[in-house]
Amino acid sequence: MRRRLPHPLHPVRRFRVGFAGLAAAAGVLLAAALPAGPAVADDDGFTMKDARITESSGLAASRQHPGVYWTHNDSDDGAFLYAVDSKTGETVATVTLTGVGTPRDVEAISMGPDNRLYVGDIGDNLGGTWAYVWIYELPEPKELKDQTIKATQYVVKYEDGARDAEALMVHPKTGRVYIADKNEAGGTLYEGPAELSSSGTNVFRKVAAVPDLEVTDGAFSPDGEQLALRAYFGGILYDWNDGRIKKAERLSVPLQRQGESITFTTDGSKIMYGSEGAGSTVVARDVPDGGSGSGGSGSSSSDDDGSGTTQADAEGTSSTVKVGALAVAGAVVLLWGFRRLTRRSS
Repeated sequence: MRRRLPHPLHPVRRFRVGFAGLAAAAGVLLAAALPAGPAVADDDGFTMKDARITESSGLAASRQHPGVYWTHNDSDDGAFLYAVDSKTGETVATVTLTGVGTPRDVEAISMGPDNRLYVGDIGDNLGGTWAYVWIYELPEPKELKDQTIKATQYVVKYEDGARDAEALMVHPKTGRVYIADKNEAGGTLYEGPAELSSSGTNVFRKVAAVPDLEVTDGAFSPDGEQLALRAYFGGILYDWNDGRIKKAERLSVPLQRQGESITFTTDGSKIMYGSEGAGSTVVARDVPDGGSGSGGSGSSSSDDDGSGTTQADAEGTSSTVKVGALAVAGAVVLLWGFRRLTRRSS
């Protein structure tokens, strides 16, 4: 006996369509009610997935390629720079430097004006015994692909003798290069010449003391108004004040395997902290309230709980989630009612 198909307007068919429609509506309500994820690519931190990057010792945010960070290995790994996409943690370009000697102890990288990259071959694990160290300067590539770029090499000496250093910072407005040495008893900030010379020796002179920090890296804010210096277990944010640095805030440096690098995000709202080690993670933290970032106030507040989320943000998110939960609950009740009607009609 052939089974009769339900009429197009049969109640069962109509209720099934209503059930599916309500399910879709519930999904739309939930999607609309829940908060959207962060839209900025480079301010949430990331993990480096390139097996070649085992001793990431410097970090610099690209201005030409949003969400991309430049890094390099420590020591004498070679004249290589890696561009890492913070969305994926994957290396999207490897740059090989030519025109330079064999690197000895590459410790830092910084972005200067006009998208110029500066690489600091300034480490001296022998306790400050090398008569000179080097800085390499090159244009950041406009296209992210594996390539070879000729760099300019500068010879650097300190006015008070050789020393170990791991922090090189280029002022984003003036282009002047600064180095902070690494010393357990507290370091010193050195200033390079107004313009570096590739034909002679560049003498860096003391401009300020950096007490209480065994500096492993540093970075200027994008507007050049502040200088962040970090150590393994702490850091300080200074007002730049035309080189007469003044302590503004203690930095909330994350606990890392071997905290070696620091940079600001391109909008100046966050500081990125990097570490050595295979598969190392870069952690993002809000710039403290005392920070000027890119010219405005930092994104933290006095109610910050250390996680980068303010109390007001948390409450706003909570309220939004509650609205979403109520919307979904209402849709579920409607679905349940229609299912009961469907059973009775059948």
